[in-house]
Amino acid sequence: MRSLRSTIARLGSALLVSLVLAACSDNTVVSPDAAFNPGVAKFDAVPGTPDWLAPLGGGSANPATFDPTAINRVQVCVWVGGACTGPLTAQFSTTPSAGVGTLTANTAAGRYEASLSLMSTSFLTRRTYRISAMHGTTEVRSILVDIVRGRWALTRPDGTLAPLAAASALPIQFHVAAPLIRVNEVESNGGTPGDWVEITNIGTTTSDVSGFAIKDNDDTHIFTIPAGTTVAPGAFVVLDVGPVFGLGGADMARVYSSTGLLVDSYTWTAHAATTYGRCPDGTGAFKTTTTSTRGTANDCSIPNTIKINEIESSGGTPGDWIELTNTGALSVDISGFVLKDNDDTHVFTIPSGTTIAAGAYLALDVEVNYGLGGADAARLFNKTAELLDSYTWTAHAATTYGRCPNGTGPFITTTAVTRGTANNCTVVNTIVLNEVESSGGTPGDWVEITNIGTTTVDISGFLVKDNDDTHVFTVAPGTMIAAGAYLALDVEVNFGLGSSDAARLFDSGGTLLDSYTWTAHAASTWGRCPNGTGTFGATTSSKGAANGCTPVVPVGPTTETWAGTDNVAVVDAVGTFASNASGLMYERGTGGAADVLWVAQNGPGSIHRLLFNGFIWTRDASNGWAAGKSTRYTDGTGEPDTEDLTFTTGSAAGMYIVSERNNQANSISRPSILRYDVTGTGTSLTATNEWNLTADLPVVAANSGLEGITWIPDNILVAQGFRDVNAGHLYNPAEYPNNGGGLFFVGLEGNGMIYVYALNHTNSTFTRIASVATGFPSGVMALSYDRELTQLWATCDDTCGGLSDIFIIDATPGSPTLGQLKLTHVYARPSTMPNINNEGFTFAPQAACVAGFKPVFWSDDNATGGNSLRSAMIPCVRFP
Repeated sequence: MRSLRSTIARLGSALLVSLVLAACSDNTVVSPDAAFNPGVAKFDAVPGTPDWLAPLGGGSANPATFDPTAINRVQVCVWVGGACTGPLTAQFSTTPSAGVGTLTANTAAGRYEASLSLMSTSFLTRRTYRISAMHGTTEVRSILVDIVRGRWALTRPDGTLAPLAAASALPIQFHVAAPLIRVNEVESNGGTPGDWVEITNIGTTTSDVSGFAIKDNDDTHIFTIPAGTTVAPGAFVVLDVGPVFGLGGADMARVYSSTGLLVDSYTWTAHAATTYGRCPDGTGAFKTTTTSTRGTANDCSIPNTIKINEIESSGGTPGDWIELTNTGALSVDISGFVLKDNDDTHVFTIPSGTTIAAGAYLALDVEVNYGLGGADAARLFNKTAELLDSYTWTAHAATTYGRCPNGTGPFITTTAVTRGTANNCTVVNTIVLNEVESSGGTPGDWVEITNIGTTTVDISGFLVKDNDDTHVFTVAPGTMIAAGAYLALDVEVNFGLGSSDAARLFDSGGTLLDSYTWTAHAASTWGRCPNGTGTFGATTSSKGAANGCTPVVPVGPTTETWAGTDNVAVVDAVGTFASNASGLMYERGTGGAADVLWVAQNGPGSIHRLLFNGFIWTRDASNGWAAGKSTRYTDGTGEPDTEDLTFTTGSAAGMYIVSERNNQANSISRPSILRYDVTGTGTSLTATNEWNLTADLPVVAANSGLEGITWIPDNILVAQGFRDVNAGHLYNPAEYPNNGGGLFFVGLEGNGMIYVYALNHTNSTFTRIASVATGFPSGVMALSYDRELTQLWATCDDTCGGLSDIFIIDATPGSPTLGQLKLTHVYARPSTMPNINNEGFTFAPQAACVAGFKPVFWSDDNATGGNSLRSAMIPCVRFP
């Protein structure tokens, strides 16, 4: 007979339902369950813990919920006085070795299996044995069995014994349910009140998670879930781990059961923009959620980033097509998406495996299925037939219909067809000022405009102002100007024009289209010669008709011989640049640093840093400059053809370049100013800002755009009375916040004009301040401002013989160009300089003057004779 003390101890153990945390602890689960005690409810196994099957228990196997990784070992020991005594009697493992039996994780049956034989072990009768299911060294659950008269037996709750098996072999079988608690959402950065982990229950019954633990990637960081915490099926519980530990940018969230078993985890390498969450909740893969949804279902919506971008409905190649673009940051699989016109039976299904990368464009030839009509529609559906985007038109476009800006703007008639690439969103303004009468007109002051385009333009609501924004003349509704026509507007019904005033033309949306400023009444009128395209000068009055261009604009300076020394020398090694060396900028070294000659190369687009070795200029081999640094647009893509460069207070404050186009789409004009940080050690430069001037500049070919750039500080411009033609008064830097401390002057190859801009460095917007013609027939190829001598150099290439212009700010009282750039000298190239394709020009500072002369430099785009850089000397004086 078993002693009363032993029976009471066995009964106390049998009533425990907590899990053990260490092998052979006193918290034993003795499981005489419903199979042997119908009056006691069956113990429902917590997910992750064994549920004993017959003959040890009444649980059931289930392949659908089986967890084959929860248990890897079963051990058997003699149980005396509440502890294991002596060596283990038997061991079973999922990876058996010598002396260790096999524990099988039978996934087909949904159970663990082992067999304990009386014959193969030294079992003693009337002894109690503990069978423990282990995960590593952690006992997850155990059961006590006895051997009575050579048979296995299990103690009932009332202390009596229940035989288990007649045979000598005892089947050890148990089911472990896969954990049903899941990490569902993680906030690792900026949560309220701090970092948190959300869990959910994917099961069908409420789970008690008391004592469960949350850890990050550090096992010493432990958040223990309070007692009494439960998670109902499909519910979400948020655990504010922040007060205990913070989650890092590269970290993980792990959930452990109260027994120390890993239940679920998620690992990330960077903070999410919102949160990381499962989609669908509880069961899906983790993704960056659309919005944070603390304590509620995850926001798994996918914002539609696929848009119709351009449509060719007539005359396409090989036929009608619809272009899509991806406005998002990730590649999107559009397999099975559908394009229709206005007829639901006309269906074009996008082939399987079709993706669109972020920012990319894809033209789809729908005419293989149907044609697009003059009055029709383009509609985009996803694979579940949801309408994603559409556009309807009533007539064929002269070119195509396209969004401007790409992907996000309204549809317009594009300037040119751009199948599979960014839309040509240039809006060509053909309405310009042509003649101004400010004194003695009939019936009073008037402003004449003309249409230099090829089609009639509706100018209803256009505005004319003088230099006062409160003086407004509004063009009447229904007013049209035919191509090549002239229209005089009698502004004196609203305001009079003064002797020192301006005429400014705005479209109906308030965008400045054209302007002209004068400082004295003209003897007759001020007008453009040639009409519509030339510069303003004194003309004979011709209200509403072509200008009387005699006399024409006063003749400027005649060409002079080169002002410096005539001993041009090569100053680089053969092959330093294979070709395409373009802009130049000289930077004086400070604090003992060497002087630097900066070189812009337009193909491949790149910036180069050269140092003087006492004889020639050679590449700087340090900090990634050995082969120059490639230039990229602000999104890290593309290759701007880097034509010229400048800086403000020094290169460390940022390098600015001008570019005509993206070399990777070299048939499309993209006249831009870009800023780069050149202080790093990498070999590639990504722009911090881009000012795309397309909308403000005349339409030019992709290889006839911006070629020159230089910067003039605000203090010089203000001191010399520079005039803001756009605003109609003296330049005031306070009107242009975040402008970088000065104005940027750029030269356009296509028309030989210099344009002056204030660049906003915060939002990358720009404002044109003024413009001036150089007179170069082939365009401006380089600009360089001498900040010490306050004179601007503009140079051209071999197509105009290598001329150099010098401009100053006109300070002559009563001059019609007072406060504007005034051309004072035109110099021929040095006679020892061959007529080569020089696209860059710069000079050393005054500190480099020796005997009254300082070096100047040219860069040859063609690398004539293998050399790209040449130098001569100029006087260290301001030219009169």
